[in-house]
Amino acid sequence: MTSWTIQDLHVVQTRQPAAVGDDTFFVAARAGHAVGWYGPVGERVARFVNDVLAPETKDALVTDHVGLLDGLQTAARRHPSEVASWAVGTVDCAVWDLHGRLAERSVAELITTAAPRLLIPAYASWLTQDLSSINSPNVLTSVMAGGWSFSKWGLRRDPAEPSGEAAARMAQAVEHFSDALGAPLAVDAVGTWTPAVALAFAQAADPACLRWLEDPLLRHDADTYELLAASPLPLAVGERAHCDEDPAGLIQYIRPSALTLDTVGCGGLTRAAQIIPVAQAQGVPVYPHGRSFLPGLHLAAAYPDAVPAVEYRLRWEPGRQRLYEVPLRPEKGHIRLPDTPGLGTTPRSTACPAPH
Repeated sequence: MTSWTIQDLHVVQTRQPAAVGDDTFFVAARAGHAVGWYGPVGERVARFVNDVLAPETKDALVTDHVGLLDGLQTAARRHPSEVASWAVGTVDCAVWDLHGRLAERSVAELITTAAPRLLIPAYASWLTQDLSSINSPNVLTSVMAGGWSFSKWGLRRDPAEPSGEAAARMAQAVEHFSDALGAPLAVDAVGTWTPAVALAFAQAADPACLRWLEDPLLRHDADTYELLAASPLPLAVGERAHCDEDPAGLIQYIRPSALTLDTVGCGGLTRAAQIIPVAQAQGVPVYPHGRSFLPGLHLAAAYPDAVPAVEYRLRWEPGRQRLYEVPLRPEKGHIRLPDTPGLGTTPRSTACPAPH
């Protein structure tokens, strides 16, 4: 095999129009005649890549993903944070895209020995739509008419509302709309719950109406999760897993119904591919988080037995897709794997040097 080495890694900004607050930066890794891309990411991640991680990639082997990940993690540990983990995953994914381009294969083909599936099931999420504030089940049925595997909705707690009242109100909303739809719903606490609310909800909710409750706590609190895991409540975690977190420990003490792993946030495709067999051994399906949609899509294509579906964020993903050279669009609740080498993360246009 050709020994490709990374010549440089830098950060650029898209020229495409973006809403205020949207991610607009792309990381580019170059080797030989090819450039690998990952983005869009936010400015803080871009700065970390530029200032801390870029020097670690110089002359690294494009094909040595585990070795590169080890070096990136070592550099990131000097500045531990969620941003650092995201930056590690961003560089990892850019180098996978570069590898695919040089090898003229999709990343899914590179990370599996079997033929990847080409049409990947997706589930729809719309977290800006709060389930307990929706007035009509028509909102849900119109979404499900798109052929999605299932749907996920926000479930927010008002900080002024007592824990028990909030839990009862939200449990009632889940039961009402699950009955109207004739199917269980996935819901996400969207960072608004306290441990008291989560424990009260576990007592009030009908587990038959829930596919899962995602991230009811702001952090992986082992004591509270142990109490929640003892209830019939189906749980999903993984979006907040970072590149140094032990996935086996996370799975064992939470015992989730689903691992909603963020493929970039956990340290990139290399790290995600290490976590997949751990989840499989515990019988926990992986549903890649939608913020890292394209790497998650390749993960689902490569591991169809472990990854039943990917998250498609109805509110945000169409806008992100407009930043790419070849946008992907849902087809009756499925997403077709890009038929080009790499990840499919080439930006439509770029400008501006790395942020300083």
